[in-house]
Amino acid sequence: MDEVIESGVHRYNENEKNYVVPDADVQKRLSAWQGMKLGFMVHWGVYSQWGIVESWSLSDDDAPWSRKDVAFGSAELKQRYGELHKTFNPVQFDPDEWAKAAFDGGFRYFVFTTKHHDGFCMYDSKYSDYKITSPQCPYHSNEYADVTRHLFDAFRRKGMPAAAYFSKPDWSSEYYWEPGKPVRKPSRGPTYLPADDMGKWDKFKAYTHNQIDELMSGYGPVEVLWLDGGWVNPRSDGQDIDMAAIAENARKKQPGLIIVDRTVGGPYENYITPEQTIPRTPVLIPWEANITMGTSFSYRNDDEYKSERQLIHLLIDVVAKGGNLVLNAGGQPNGKLPAPAVARMAAIGKWLKGFGEAIYETKPVAPYVTGNIGFTEKGACTYALRMLAEGETCDRLVFPYSKPVKSVTMLRRGLPLKFAHQNGTLYVEIPALECEDKIAFAVKVE
Repeated sequence: MDEVIESGVHRYNENEKNYVVPDADVQKRLSAWQGMKLGFMVHWGVYSQWGIVESWSLSDDDAPWSRKDVAFGSAELKQRYGELHKTFNPVQFDPDEWAKAAFDGGFRYFVFTTKHHDGFCMYDSKYSDYKITSPQCPYHSNEYADVTRHLFDAFRRKGMPAAAYFSKPDWSSEYYWEPGKPVRKPSRGPTYLPADDMGKWDKFKAYTHNQIDELMSGYGPVEVLWLDGGWVNPRSDGQDIDMAAIAENARKKQPGLIIVDRTVGGPYENYITPEQTIPRTPVLIPWEANITMGTSFSYRNDDEYKSERQLIHLLIDVVAKGGNLVLNAGGQPNGKLPAPAVARMAAIGKWLKGFGEAIYETKPVAPYVTGNIGFTEKGACTYALRMLAEGETCDRLVFPYSKPVKSVTMLRRGLPLKFAHQNGTLYVEIPALECEDKIAFAVKVE
């Protein structure tokens, strides 16, 4: 988890250096968002029925890794995938159940895949028939058929703002992947060069603008427009979808909207999004690590989930380095969240009830992370969060601290601790750990 990715689709180092500070309204929203610290992301779509990776099996270039669990060839795969909406019927879906699990888990915001690269809309788009509300989809008559609407409403009722994940490429659109035409290399992009057929490209741009406008206009307050598919940008074969116009229109509907044109950089990547990785050093511009609770973003029946200890340590590591952590689970084909994910969420929530003061609304402070201790601050208070391995004990904390010290308190228990402060080093005596402290505990220095 500590690998720093410096190149490739999920690069963030270069974009960090070239970060463009947004206007005051967006900065205000960003500041509030940065204080939330923990978000819940769900990848969910027709692909959940097969228990395979989301969308990517449709891309021939990505076949070596994305089709390893598929037993048939490219042409048959694409034909069968194209029929999956006709059997998608998640009748056990309950948006309030999802929202409660996240709320109880201490999550503060929600990111949902309204449309992934395959183009299947998990909302009632007027510009596509490839959607969950289509008469071809057996779920279309369910009271919760407009999944995005009901999820956003349910999470807002719990006080968690919504972020709309939206894929800029759309492999179901005839204006991006022309039916019957071979896909150009690399196969993630359109079947044609936009410069060779600007009429078709303009239709794709209009389609994209219209769909984003639907989400910005008809789904209540939206905190973040989380755009994926970074290869759709002017530097990539001229795939210019006019982000300036998208941003201007979206912010008319959603003032102060945070936009994440992820991996592209520039004025429309208001925060950066390292994926499945955490920087080794602090990142002092807005950022969000998106990490799976298991190994996959989409639902897999046989997925192996990280332990609650691993996930809580990830949270501490990310927050101490100045970021937010968004943890992902894949929605099941029946509409439920996976039981292991719900269990991990509950465990995180239990831990945060005791130690959330050292996480929420904090800022990073030097030395950030040293060994197994992460540091945060809030006002005049500094917090040291000690991460423990399985079976490890701790009877003393020692860390650099240059400011005067009036008191040191064990969080959760509110217990005053004995300490010594000598030559810029703070020595804190830790009492016998209770069960709730044995994954990680925090002390507050005032």
